[in-house]
Amino acid sequence: MHTTINNLSLAYTDAGSGPAVMLIHGFPLGRAMWEPQVEALTAAGFRVIAPDLRGFGDSEGPAEGYSMDRFADDVAELMTKLGIGRAVVGGMSMGGYVLFNLLARYPQKIAGAAFLLTRCNADDAAGKARRKALAEEVRQGRRRVVEESFADILFAPGTLKTRPELVERVKGWMSATSDAGLAGALLAMGERPDYCGRLGEFLTPALVMGADEDRIVPPETIGPFAAALPLSSSCIIPGAGHMANLEAPQAFNACLLKFVRLCSQTLDVRGNGNRVLEF
Repeated sequence: MHTTINNLSLAYTDAGSGPAVMLIHGFPLGRAMWEPQVEALTAAGFRVIAPDLRGFGDSEGPAEGYSMDRFADDVAELMTKLGIGRAVVGGMSMGGYVLFNLLARYPQKIAGAAFLLTRCNADDAAGKARRKALAEEVRQGRRRVVEESFADILFAPGTLKTRPELVERVKGWMSATSDAGLAGALLAMGERPDYCGRLGEFLTPALVMGADEDRIVPPETIGPFAAALPLSSSCIIPGAGHMANLEAPQAFNACLLKFVRLCSQTLDVRGNGNRVLEF
């Protein structure tokens, strides 16, 4: 499906019926990554919306206009356009940075925040410099540098050896990302604020999920992240890397569904309702 959001064409999946769950993909991927979760959540009685962020997948990739604010504005406007007042929102990796922005600027829209294989801290100076250098590689026509730098570290070592077809499928999603989206998102991630010191302000029920072989978000960061949120739970997916939702979908879905079911107790199918959730 496509719709016009903030003057650009945004592609999205809208499947199932029931309380709404919004899933925001990671970098440099797209909504296709959520296929196992869309299947599990819709079968469990939920409506799942999964957009391609601007510049990614089948969405339009403008030459400029990339920031966490813009990504979050697009998601918030899509919810409004689809008649969804509130939703449980899950963000994977870069999608988690977008989720933080939504929590800070649109808290009334978030019934539950699922931080999936992501982190709360901003980039340090070296991290910002790396992202700027990668963005410049893309602008100089060398996008394969970005694709190759992410391809292997997204997976657990065992996945790389035993599931080459999955690795190739994910590489295909990377290649579908526009040059503008790659460069713009790299710079946007480098400029994101640090939320670690603000976690105590977020009173929305939260889930923090990690994976024990994640080489991007170390599993030892998950406990402190969750502990700093006032209303939170956490889980670590065994035998999986950064793409845990695809590497170990059963375990991933079980953890996510438990959280979504709890949060959805406060919602009706239009995302209305403000009953206090006992967490």
